[in-house]
Amino acid sequence: MALLDDVKSELAAIDNELPAARKAQATSMIRFGGGLRLVQRQIIVQAQFDSLDAAQWLQNAIRDLYGHEATMTQVSRPTPSGAVVQRYVIQVDRGGAALALQTGLLDRRKHLVLGLPAEIINGNIAQVKAAWRGAFLAHGALSDPGKASFLEVTCPCNEAALALAGAARRLGITAKPRQLRSSERITLKDPDAIERMLILMGAPHSAREWTGKRSDGEARGKANRLANFDDANMRRSAKAAAEASEKVRRAFEILGDDIPDNLKAAGQLRLDHGDASLEELGRLADPPITKDAIAGRIRRLLQLADKTEKARAQKATQDKPQSSTQAAAEPDAQPAE
Repeated sequence: MALLDDVKSELAAIDNELPAARKAQATSMIRFGGGLRLVQRQIIVQAQFDSLDAAQWLQNAIRDLYGHEATMTQVSRPTPSGAVVQRYVIQVDRGGAALALQTGLLDRRKHLVLGLPAEIINGNIAQVKAAWRGAFLAHGALSDPGKASFLEVTCPCNEAALALAGAARRLGITAKPRQLRSSERITLKDPDAIERMLILMGAPHSAREWTGKRSDGEARGKANRLANFDDANMRRSAKAAAEASEKVRRAFEILGDDIPDNLKAAGQLRLDHGDASLEELGRLADPPITKDAIAGRIRRLLQLADKTEKARAQKATQDKPQSSTQAAAEPDAQPAE
């Protein structure tokens, strides 16, 4: 949230814009911050902001550009989490209809303009940038570094979202309207597009900070994923080494002293260095050999043990019936008394 506040403070501090761009920003802030209300047949202009700097900018712009006095009211509102947030409401009671006509939010026939006035959408690039700046100051959000990237503006209606999407296209950026929880939103998700939009709106310092923190977060995430991957590999390697050591120990018990020297040496290395990798075992051999060679010798040792054990079992199976037949024939061989 602190970074979002910094972005809005940087945008609200811009004071070198021409009157046409300042008017486009003021109109956009009114449209996306609230709009027009009809109270007892009187049009009231009202807009709400979460940034004090943004609210003060609009209050000054309404006075300097259009000659109307606007009041600012601070409102405290609880959030679902129990926290209390501050909101700043800018309102023009007297002269609201005149201001609406001046900003273009009412057309000449006094019909409400639901999106943005055509003179802004079709205006120069400075006006288009200012319209996006005003919309973001009114109801914009920016993702925290390290989380899924997004820049988003909540729109009062579908027409306003379409107008903002058209303005983004004129800036060379694709922004798609979407509906979320019964509200219309315009969203950017590509990090490069977000950085570019922040710069175009007039917040280059915040853009660099956001990009830097996002890159740091991605680097930390990648490092954590690699560390977890390495840990998993180490656990698998340790498990495989322990299983191999147990098989070698069993092979030694089966074969006894009847083991070729090269296979015995390889097996003994596995027993003596239970946590070592095959490559490390190869380096420990005398003379050193490759990991494929040490793996092959251990494999032949285990195969020899399996072959020997099967041969013994087969021999035992063949000898067992012969012994039983001899035992059954022995009483018949005794002389009768």
